Amino acid sequence: MKSTPVKDRILYEDNHLIIVNKLPSEIVQADETGDTPLSDLVKDYLRVKYHKSGNIFLGIPHRLDRPTSGIVIYSKTDKALSRLGSMFREKKISKTYWAVVDKMPAEHEGELKHYLVRNRQKNKSIAHDTEKRNSKFAHLSYKLAGATQNYYLLEIDLHTGRHHQIRAQLSAIGCSIKGDLKYGARRSNRGGGIYLHARKVEFEHPVKKEKMTIIADPPKDALWSCFKGL
Repeated sequence: MKSTPVKDRILYEDNHLIIVNKLPSEIVQADETGDTPLSDLVKDYLRVKYHKSGNIFLGIPHRLDRPTSGIVIYSKTDKALSRLGSMFREKKISKTYWAVVDKMPAEHEGELKHYLVRNRQKNKSIAHDTEKRNSKFAHLSYKLAGATQNYYLLEIDLHTGRHHQIRAQLSAIGCSIKGDLKYGARRSNRGGGIYLHARKVEFEHPVKKEKMTIIADPPKDALWSCFKGL
């Protein structure tokens, strides 16, 4: 997938926040791969836009999985970072995702409740119907939002924020996300991304105290375009 400059992916910016539409396969912050993270690209954008030299502060209050696309919130001040961190922990930020899956759920709308056990060696979470040792409760709501001949679009509201939660829970009901080999998809996508997109967030601005609703379009490709306008 052709990379789009960060300046064309800014969803919101003020003195406290900068919110960006992440591409599939981008990393939110630096990791052991050594690949250039989105955070560095955002810093470069800020350095050029505001003619700054030296270090640029950029706080990272949350993450998105590397293969996932969509909304990433960064903070430009310590105050915003601290408050956003608390808001994420206290579940005061509402998150809605889109997922394209290869099988329609048994019900067009419903809730999924599982207990997730994380395997750090394999970087994978397994969903169980009953509580297990070291498991964490995972809860989401979903509804069928669209369909093509071969794929189905689910709109998902997260009620908990667990490691690989959506990917693991959908896999547990036999609905693999397109391209997600780790959780049962038949084949990968070019570039290594998956069809899971952080579509919308709603929250109170951590400083201004205004209600915020941010929406991000999915990546531009033939399959996502089938669901355009939803």
